[in-house]
Amino acid sequence: MNFWQTPIETLNSLMQRKAPLLRQIRHRHSIALDREIDIDIYLPPDYHLQPGKRYPWLILNDGQDLPVMRFSKIVEKLYYARQIPQMVVIGIYAGNDRIREYGTLRQADYKGRGDRAPQYRDFLLNELLPYLSNRFRLSDAREDAMIAGFSLGGLSAFDLAWAYPEIFGTVGVFSGALWWRWEPVLDHNPDASRILHDVIEKTQKPPDQQYYWLQTGTLDEEDDRNHNGVIDAIDDTLDLIRELKRKNIADDCIRYYEVEGGRHEAATWGEAMPDFLRWALGARNLD
Repeated sequence: MNFWQTPIETLNSLMQRKAPLLRQIRHRHSIALDREIDIDIYLPPDYHLQPGKRYPWLILNDGQDLPVMRFSKIVEKLYYARQIPQMVVIGIYAGNDRIREYGTLRQADYKGRGDRAPQYRDFLLNELLPYLSNRFRLSDAREDAMIAGFSLGGLSAFDLAWAYPEIFGTVGVFSGALWWRWEPVLDHNPDASRILHDVIEKTQKPPDQQYYWLQTGTLDEEDDRNHNGVIDAIDDTLDLIRELKRKNIADDCIRYYEVEGGRHEAATWGEAMPDFLRWALGARNLD
């Protein structure tokens, strides 16, 4: 379509378009991680039509899973139905050292995994966010800043949000690897030594007005270390929620979403994604 011949028709077409605009950043070097990073940026469909507008933003660990779940189509449907406001989504691809870079800041697990979590934090906060803030129109409001992830990426997302509540207002955990522990499973106390649960328990001043969305699938796994008839993925998530409530986190700041028949895979996380986005963004102005 030639804009100069049919400007009104072209403008109408642009205004009706609801699919996010994909921008791909490839082979960007990180000093903190000493490797190259691939990133997908999902811009709002009206991004170039509203040059003065700043948008809520979401960082997603394991961004390589987003094309698999057809993330663009998920968001397009939500935009079209006006169920969420337009936002900027940053999908960070995991590298070969994923099991070292995703983890908990306080310590590595008992096998030494997650030992580069501090370096991932430095990349995210000191390199990526300043770069994105300079290049894209991200909202400065804490309540518009979200981080989420899948499996081990979900563990990382929660740990970072809990450690930096002045930056992140909302966190989403899809099938989180919340079993992460500092010693092997003990027969006499199989639920002991979970690092993130302990981090929450030992936090003297919990974050104020931070929001937590946590998802599991009933087929996430088959393990049941404490033999209570509930798979570990669900147990670990519900126990984490109990720890949050012991810190007087209000019920309306927590949402638990369980997918019946859901598995530890991108298809299930894609099925759960609309619930997360609606809950995390539903209170925002849709204009």
